[in-house]
Amino acid sequence: MPRLEAIYVYPIKSLDGLELETAQIDPGGSLARDRQYAMIDSDGEYVNGKRTAAVHRIDADFGPGGAIVTFDDATETARFDLEGERERAQAWLDERFEAEIELVRDDHLGFPDDTTDTGPTVISTGTLDVVTEWFDAIDGPGEMRRRLRPNLVVDAAPFWEDRLYAGPDEYVEFDVGDVTFEGYGPCQRCVVPSRDPDTGSPIEGFRTTFVEKRRETLPSWANDEQFDHYYRVMVNTRTPPESRGERFSAGAEVVIGDVVDR
Repeated sequence: MPRLEAIYVYPIKSLDGLELETAQIDPGGSLARDRQYAMIDSDGEYVNGKRTAAVHRIDADFGPGGAIVTFDDATETARFDLEGERERAQAWLDERFEAEIELVRDDHLGFPDDTTDTGPTVISTGTLDVVTEWFDAIDGPGEMRRRLRPNLVVDAAPFWEDRLYAGPDEYVEFDVGDVTFEGYGPCQRCVVPSRDPDTGSPIEGFRTTFVEKRRETLPSWANDEQFDHYYRVMVNTRTPPESRGERFSAGAEVVIGDVVDR
């Protein structure tokens, strides 16, 4: 039986992750503290890895609760309590980007990458292993995980997570411990996975290689109607209302349930 190996949240959107033993679902359906904060510019646009590789040069080390963060950009290290020192943290970040930075917060939903399928993203250990092998420049599955930035990593075979969705008009119910989620489809990737998570340096031809290998290795259980292109990996989910506020922990069994019409 597959088990949940690890849980990750990313307290400040686009910066480093925090591994948790136990997670709780927010009222909006995302994981508590995941993308709780975001950096935006004067136009209200996210300052993130899709727009600038500069985010990769900031090392963010979060305390267990996610509120204490230490920033390091190789020139200066500074520690902040985001609960009470958000303006100080914002000022430090503002000096690292060309755009003027505002550090905003949302405790209901956060600032998810997918604004429709706002539940935790899921990938297997086997997938991380296989995709790592596609690129000589990537130093192990740990680095690949940092590039892909999943929330839930399940100890399972390669592309096991492709079982967590069905057709475009369906979803798949699955349980992590006592908490039910709904799988909707494979996650579309952006430029971020192609970049070194510490330096922002890109791998030349990353997307082309990824698309070719993903097409070649697409498992028989993956519904190809969900692939308008093959630059997709990991699964997007939603959290039904009855699961919001619930908690689950690493080590929990992951059980696939029914296919349901939307």
